[in-house]
Amino acid sequence: MSETQKPSRSLAGIAGIVAVATLISKVFGLVRQIAIAAAFGVGVAVDAYNYAYVIPGFLFILLGGINGPFHSAIVSVLARRDKKEAAPLVETITTLVGGILLLVTIALIIFADQAIDLVAPGLNRTAEGLEIKAIAVQQFRIMAPMALLSGLIGIGFGTLNAADMYWLPSISPLFSSVALVGGLGILALQLGDKITQPKYALMGGLVLAWGTLAGAILQWLVQLVAQWRAGLGKLRLRFNFKRPGVQEVIKVMVPATLSSGMLQINVYTDLFFASYIPQAASAMGYSGLLIMTPLGIVSNVILVPFLPIFSRLAEPKDWPELKDKIRQALILTGITMLPLSALMLTLAGPIVRVVYERYAFNQSASQFVTPVLMAYSIGMFVYLARDVLVRVFYALGDGETPFRVSIINIFLNGLLDYLLVGAFGAPGLVLATVGVNLVSMIMFLYLLDKKLGGLPWGEWSLPFLGLACGSSLTAFVSLATLQGCQRVLGTEGLVIQLVQLSVASFAGLGVFAIFVSQMKLPEVDMFVDRIRGRFGKK
Repeated sequence: MSETQKPSRSLAGIAGIVAVATLISKVFGLVRQIAIAAAFGVGVAVDAYNYAYVIPGFLFILLGGINGPFHSAIVSVLARRDKKEAAPLVETITTLVGGILLLVTIALIIFADQAIDLVAPGLNRTAEGLEIKAIAVQQFRIMAPMALLSGLIGIGFGTLNAADMYWLPSISPLFSSVALVGGLGILALQLGDKITQPKYALMGGLVLAWGTLAGAILQWLVQLVAQWRAGLGKLRLRFNFKRPGVQEVIKVMVPATLSSGMLQINVYTDLFFASYIPQAASAMGYSGLLIMTPLGIVSNVILVPFLPIFSRLAEPKDWPELKDKIRQALILTGITMLPLSALMLTLAGPIVRVVYERYAFNQSASQFVTPVLMAYSIGMFVYLARDVLVRVFYALGDGETPFRVSIINIFLNGLLDYLLVGAFGAPGLVLATVGVNLVSMIMFLYLLDKKLGGLPWGEWSLPFLGLACGSSLTAFVSLATLQGCQRVLGTEGLVIQLVQLSVASFAGLGVFAIFVSQMKLPEVDMFVDRIRGRFGKK
């Protein structure tokens, strides 16, 4: 917003706040998933939960997630307006979105059975599948109100970020994890070791659903209090939908929501095929979280501070500077994602064993999840780079282009799923998604080149070639270090596995840091200088 009560923070300052808050939130998210794995392994309760969560979770991530379309639309409009306009604008958008999503919530409760059939038709083929479906339907009805909460949370994310408030929105997902872990803790106290028994699958499944809903409610409430205190809107009904600011938000929000929704249809397509592969949904859920923990942190650090900057550079006269910022965001994406991808790919087995392998999650489950994690690891860079480019289109007030690209990708994802699932099983479904994200990134770059009057391809290509070489070296060093440690220490024991994983990771990242320092990238120098300046002041 153009009027604030405190000076705008620097890019590095915002990134630091978001990084710390998101790290805390993601760590608790990982703890939540470890607790679920320990309690249920890859059994019926968690399989049902993964199917039941598809639609409520789709809406929660799509509409309520930081960097989602609601967040992006609100930030892109409020960042260019006076603070005094914020409250009535936010209240009007909340009235409109809340009314629509309330109807969606009611529809989800009524048609829960049909929704599970749509998501996982393969469950109707076996007795175990029918048991999973019965639990999933009950879980789905419990979590249906997340549809309404998702919109309110997404609006809150955008409103607080536009007002230069980053800590609370970034850390608020922590409350979801705390609520779910608390519910599992209570269940464990009641059942003890019996929690892993199949006959308690329904009880465990219901605790997962109620804990998830409670967490969403807490996440909304803490944001709502912050909005009230900052004078950024209350729970007041406003129906002036023709306000200019409202129309601007809708112009970005609607196509952006549809575009992001198309991406989630790809998730549904993956789960459609996964429903025919026993334990595939669980494996994708566990491995997906391991990828999204670092990816979510870096994503927020890059996208949250850059989106308002992109928005302020939307005029043609500012496009040269906009191109510089796009390059900066993409280079930062490469510096973070490419070496992480190399580490996750080469160390997938030890990572799964260290994080998940205990109680109900045994060695057999680790062997099933590991190749899925490897497949996810391949696509970390293209996933985030695509998101960076999408935000540039949103900042330019163009939500239609990402939507059109997403429609094409639906058909491409279905085709790749069909072709790759037969050859690779569950990992093939993930590889299909990686392929879709790669095609999307290339298409967005091509379209931005035309929209902005040309991009400096040669200038941009060389740094990425260097980063790719450095990441390949990271993979080689980390794998060689891991194998050396295994020969000396063996492979059994949590402490031994953790030591091997840590040594191999530090060796790989150390080599990458040395390699990148020789590339003399201004993005690296900029952040290193700012970090040194901060410590110097202290």
